[in-house]
Amino acid sequence: MSNIPQKVHERLVAGIKKFKPVLATAYENKANESNTVIIITAMLSEIFGYDTFEEITSEIAIRGTFCDLATQIDKKIQSLIEAKAIFHELNYAHVTQAVGYASTKGIEWVVLTNGIIWQIYKVTIDKSVDHEKIIEIDFRNIDHHDLEHLETLYRLTKEGWMKSALNDYYEQRQALSKYSIAAILSTDSVLSVIRRNLKLISPDARINAEQIRSVIENEVVIKDVLQGDKADEARKKIAKALKKAEKETIDESSPVPVQPVQNPTTAICPPSVTAISVPPPA
Repeated sequence: MSNIPQKVHERLVAGIKKFKPVLATAYENKANESNTVIIITAMLSEIFGYDTFEEITSEIAIRGTFCDLATQIDKKIQSLIEAKAIFHELNYAHVTQAVGYASTKGIEWVVLTNGIIWQIYKVTIDKSVDHEKIIEIDFRNIDHHDLEHLETLYRLTKEGWMKSALNDYYEQRQALSKYSIAAILSTDSVLSVIRRNLKLISPDARINAEQIRSVIENEVVIKDVLQGDKADEARKKIAKALKKAEKETIDESSPVPVQPVQNPTTAICPPSVTAISVPPPA
């Protein structure tokens, strides 16, 4: 079942049908960057749902110059858009330029596009500035009948932004990354499960967690996913999540302390209610 609202679904389908031939003609005519920006602006409005006058801007000054385009919701910048002429192949230099702009403004998302190819990058700023390509769309291959294609486009729409669709997709990718899975394989809880199952195969074998860890880290998992900044980040994130889960488990299992009852009357009556003493019958 699709998460795309019906009106947005209809807009996406109509936009794909309209702009695929527009892009093909512009490519054949080798449209320059200015004309490509006009097409991209129209796509942001008619496909992705941004208001041309309020939510699409080219007035974001960065390092003494202006970025090509930006999208904003409630005056808050969502993404910077670096646009190139439709016949230009997007390259690493274009990405680093756009990411540099975004890091200056503290913006997390960068779109690099020539109208046909749309690349979406997540910018992270920690000890250094890093970026990761999350989505790439080729409008030449977009099929308006393909729900997966429409879901991908939806993540870039205004409605998708407001529902955090792109950020949720990024979090899902992070959770399923090779770094996260490699780090989880080396956690004590997983090693314990592996050891228990290995003992079913060889009941008499003397196997400990460190032996299993050594095999995983040296023979099963590629070394690249256990070393470097991304591997360290994955381990820290998993350790934090496990610690939080452990704390929640302890909190849930802890008995609720029962205060000793000093006065039966006040114990029965809420603090806001005055207890009335009834004298015994004469």
